[in-house]
Amino acid sequence: MNLRRKIVVFYGLVVFIPTVILGIGAGYLALQNVRSNYMLTINEAVRQTAQSIDFRKQSYDLLVNRTGTDGELISRLSWTYENWEDQLASVNYVDRSFQVMSRYLTGIENFRIYHVNPTLIEDGGLLWKPSVRPFPGGDEQSWYEGVMASPVALQWSDIPGENPKLIVSRKITNASGYVFGAIYMLLDYNSVFGELMDRPFSGEGSLFLLDEHDRVVAASDRTMIGKPLASTGLSSLWPGDENAEVITDNGEYFAVRQLNGAWKIAALVQMRKMEQQSSTTVYSIVGITLFFLFLSMFLVMIVLKNVVLRIRKLSNRMSDIADGDFNVWLQSRSRDEVGDLEVMFNQMAGRLGSLLELLSSAKLKEKESSFQALQAQINPHFIYNSLSLLQWRALDQGDQVQVEAIEALTTFYRFALDNKSNVTLIRNELEHVRAYLDIQQLRYPGRVQVEWELDESVMELYSIKMILQPIVENTYIHGRIFTRPGACIVISIQRVDQKIRFQVKDNGTGIAPDTLTLIQKGEKAGKGNGFGLLNISERLSLYFGQAGKLWIESTPEQGTLVTIELPACTDKPELFREG
Repeated sequence: MNLRRKIVVFYGLVVFIPTVILGIGAGYLALQNVRSNYMLTINEAVRQTAQSIDFRKQSYDLLVNRTGTDGELISRLSWTYENWEDQLASVNYVDRSFQVMSRYLTGIENFRIYHVNPTLIEDGGLLWKPSVRPFPGGDEQSWYEGVMASPVALQWSDIPGENPKLIVSRKITNASGYVFGAIYMLLDYNSVFGELMDRPFSGEGSLFLLDEHDRVVAASDRTMIGKPLASTGLSSLWPGDENAEVITDNGEYFAVRQLNGAWKIAALVQMRKMEQQSSTTVYSIVGITLFFLFLSMFLVMIVLKNVVLRIRKLSNRMSDIADGDFNVWLQSRSRDEVGDLEVMFNQMAGRLGSLLELLSSAKLKEKESSFQALQAQINPHFIYNSLSLLQWRALDQGDQVQVEAIEALTTFYRFALDNKSNVTLIRNELEHVRAYLDIQQLRYPGRVQVEWELDESVMELYSIKMILQPIVENTYIHGRIFTRPGACIVISIQRVDQKIRFQVKDNGTGIAPDTLTLIQKGEKAGKGNGFGLLNISERLSLYFGQAGKLWIESTPEQGTLVTIELPACTDKPELFREG
């Protein structure tokens, strides 16, 4: 049997027949997988939508519950006022405490606190007294009487219409259940539930939100808002239990999910999209199978023509590359596919050196990214906002010690959480250390003396971040410097020829010889925020190679001296690459 027949038989047994069998099997499995994945996708969409709606509802519930159970508010509503000054103080407290709170969430159009205390004024802002004045959904007196008569403390109601509204009502009660008033919160339906309810599931379904009384609070079909379940078409689809799902006779998927507070969300999703996806999948698999069959036949014809010897030659040259010889070249004899392969082979051989260089660079960048990821674990905005809030409260209370502590923390974290670069000026690194020491001085006042030996000429030179503060921190955490009599830390930054020498010396407890040996061998990295001595040493090597050094001298019960040396850099240092 000649080579041509062998190739044809081989093609039929190895390619054609297995491709047909695999295409049929893949089509069947893909069809089943599409249906399964579509149902999973629908269930996940229903679950996420339910979580989003539940979260929004709980947010508004939390706001009115927080207001309705505020001890100071209840106390002021129960007082008997004898002068205008006391009434004004209560009005100011309500405005200061709840005016901003009522704006935390979107969609709140009106927020009022109703009371019936005859000695307390109605300011028309947040404090109101129920009367026959009209407002959305009726009049104040009827609404107030309905809230008082309700057996539950918190309730939702709706105002259907072209621009529907929602009303959240909450009794103001103390721990004994005595009622002092009611909270009225008017919500814009579109802002609260509109975007979640309109055209859910890419327009292929509908959503319905029902309260604990099975009344429709929100729906994709807004004409159903405010109706009880029994008067809607959903009653015939309802499975009869919570967190259930059914496939209707019309090929629709109906699911119910339970929310907090006995609320429920129902989803009705069309299944025709699944059938469309199934048909598309089958046609795609058939088309791909035929395409690869014809493509494989075309390639076999090329192989049968004249490429066997050229492929063998190409294989030999590839063996040379595998042995490490990149100076190989193939002459392309024709402009066919194998000729293109020969040209591509020549290009590949020429680019292997540059690709190896790129691979080395990529490894360095990956290591750099890992260090940046250490700093990105904390949300800087959250910390800054929290510190600003604490500083504001400390200023308001006149606590200067807290103000100084918060200012030091702000300076410390602003530097530590700046992820834009791992390189900084020595002046900034020193400011970071000062902020840390200010914090420790507030924590251990008068226990530790800090001495500075600074060469001002090096302040505008560059260094890598976070090389001094972790060492100073070790003097407190491991050296227990604050427990030593006559505790002293000496921080020195000096220029020695073309190098910058950083030194931190303390008279703390020192390091045990066996522990010091492990640290010097790189076998003990320490505990804490991750920027230990081993980490500093690795980053020095990453940026300065052998020119970046760190060594430790320590005597138990006498103290420790940590020295860092790196080149004097007037420009920002880049990642070090050997050679």
